[in-house]
Amino acid sequence: MVFVRTTPPRPVEVTAVFPELASLARPAIRLHPRPGTPSVTDSSVGGPLLWPAGEPWPHCEDAHLHVDTGFRRSPTEVRLERRLQSRRGSDGRASEWTPEEAALKERNAAWLAERIAAGPPWPAECPVPMVPVAQLFLRDIPLLRPPGQADVLQILWCPYEHAPEHKPSTALFWRSAAEVGDVLATPPEPYEADYPGYVPEPCVLAPEAITDYPNSLDLSPELQLMLDDWSRWQAADGAVDSSYADYPQEFYSLHLANAPGWKVGGWPPWGRTDPDPRHCAVCQAHMVPLLTIASWEWDGGDGRSWAPQEDQAIAFAHSHYPGQDPSQPTRVEVGSADNMQIYVCPTSPAHPHTDLIQ
Repeated sequence: MVFVRTTPPRPVEVTAVFPELASLARPAIRLHPRPGTPSVTDSSVGGPLLWPAGEPWPHCEDAHLHVDTGFRRSPTEVRLERRLQSRRGSDGRASEWTPEEAALKERNAAWLAERIAAGPPWPAECPVPMVPVAQLFLRDIPLLRPPGQADVLQILWCPYEHAPEHKPSTALFWRSAAEVGDVLATPPEPYEADYPGYVPEPCVLAPEAITDYPNSLDLSPELQLMLDDWSRWQAADGAVDSSYADYPQEFYSLHLANAPGWKVGGWPPWGRTDPDPRHCAVCQAHMVPLLTIASWEWDGGDGRSWAPQEDQAIAFAHSHYPGQDPSQPTRVEVGSADNMQIYVCPTSPAHPHTDLIQ
């Protein structure tokens, strides 16, 4: 990895104020994706996959919720438009296409015109090529627990929503990098995506190991009452702003628990629902969080305390042009700016995974 991102020290040390939470600490790795040009041998979000040329590319054959959003753009077109947005100048105006971008846009337009002229079937009537979401190598993400000799995890999703949860369907693949010979040079691309937020921007990663604490909703009623005891917080030598005196649990939720953004391991985020344990469909084991796919690396307002030290200045800038918000480097947006949590069975990686929007 060629760059570093560092989570600022938390305002207080959780276990110094609440030693009762020490046993609930979990290791996690914040991925800190940033736009770049990852290769097939890099850990990435939205980058190319180390996919064997002789292995079929995964397609989604499920029923799709085809809603005419008026969007109707291919992943190539989505990323081209983002390039223009990223070069928006101080006057708010986008720059012109480069010759290479103009040629790519022309080829993409010709491909789309050919597909339309041929009367492309609706997604529900044909398999849809899946889109790369993440590729994680064990050398970069040691928290991964791959099966056998595998050392790379690949996650893809379908860029259409599926009933009944109205979210993309996901697919996970473990493989050994050493066993991949020729790499698939040009993976198939879906005709269109439901929303641009289902097309991840290619990003390189700066993995950072952290300690993660549970969302307050994951705590017992007794521990939740403990967090509401302002006298305990006052023992933190003034590190907690007195404005939180009436709702100290909010301080815990905003600044100490559930590190936001893309992360491996750690604790799951909640908010859309109360905690909803996942159980393996094969053995009924309590499934564990594998990956959080986040719409934002940090929230606005007080949530900006989670912005990496290297990004603090830009995180606290007053405004950003559309498409340039530093807290959304991957340009992924799931649900209503929520998170997608990928869960796996702790007893066997071969058992099917599950996912949840929160």
